[in-house]
Amino acid sequence: MMTDKFSTINSTLSPNELGRLIQQKYELSDNTECSIFRLAMNHLYIVHDDEMKYVFRVYTYNWRTKLEIEEELRLLLHLKETNRQVAYPIADKLSEYIQEIEVPEGKRFGVLFSYAKGTKTAKFSHQASFLIGEALAKVHQSTEYFELNRIFYNSHNLLQISVLRTKKFFDKNINEIEFLEKLSAFLTPKIDNIDKQKMRYGSVHLDVWFDNLHIDDEKEITFFDFDFCGNGYLCFDISYFLFQLLSTNLNEEEYQVKAESFLKGYETVTEISEEEKKFLPFACLAIMTYYISIQCDRFEYWTNIFLNEDHLKRIIGNLKRWIAYNKIEIE
Repeated sequence: MMTDKFSTINSTLSPNELGRLIQQKYELSDNTECSIFRLAMNHLYIVHDDEMKYVFRVYTYNWRTKLEIEEELRLLLHLKETNRQVAYPIADKLSEYIQEIEVPEGKRFGVLFSYAKGTKTAKFSHQASFLIGEALAKVHQSTEYFELNRIFYNSHNLLQISVLRTKKFFDKNINEIEFLEKLSAFLTPKIDNIDKQKMRYGSVHLDVWFDNLHIDDEKEITFFDFDFCGNGYLCFDISYFLFQLLSTNLNEEEYQVKAESFLKGYETVTEISEEEKKFLPFACLAIMTYYISIQCDRFEYWTNIFLNEDHLKRIIGNLKRWIAYNKIEIE
């Protein structure tokens, strides 16, 4: 009979026990309830305390350092203080924002966030698209020049390192890997030779799309999940949103209406420079190359059963659709 205990790499915390911990740490009522919402890159729990609702994020093991999380929270508190609509961290009774939780694999971190008003939907109207652009521009007004002690997104980590990591994971998908290598070689000078003086720079979300925002009655947008925040060109967020908008709208006429509405909403708040507009078709391609590698790199910690050869081909298909739509000729 085997009695040795096996080590773990990604345990799931009991929602009941976690609920008791949250109730005690944050001095919530006896009616506090905690349930699993999503077990993905991070583990998310919904916390109810009578009419109040929160999200508790448990970062997967060895995903983010405490300093990286502190910087993410510093950005969110800065956005809250400047009246931007974001889900913000909540301090416990000792004024601490980060909980350290000992689990079988080691120490993991947890943070309680406010719950974003509204609902999530991929099928939003062009009017909502306008509001998203407007809200994102206001966020960028607060994040320009706001530097984080986190990753600086550049051609090296978005492209060169990313392709190597993906290549190691998908060692048999020759056609897709060759495409990513060719794409990386094409995009690298686009990023490296950009006129930096004409590009706004600061803290970026890097994952702005329908899955990370709530729309409240077609009136207000609230952003959340700043897990990938870092330093970069602000138009990274604009380009990525447009890419995801095209990916979720197969009707390109509908996409065009929503894209134009989004950009119009953005520019009612702040102007997008001509240099930024020229860069928009390329920025999202670099970001997606990076995200493919992240999925590969964190495969063991994320129960992403969809991460297979067909998934890679599907993503590459979306990249090629964007390239064709924007009439990009890769040399």
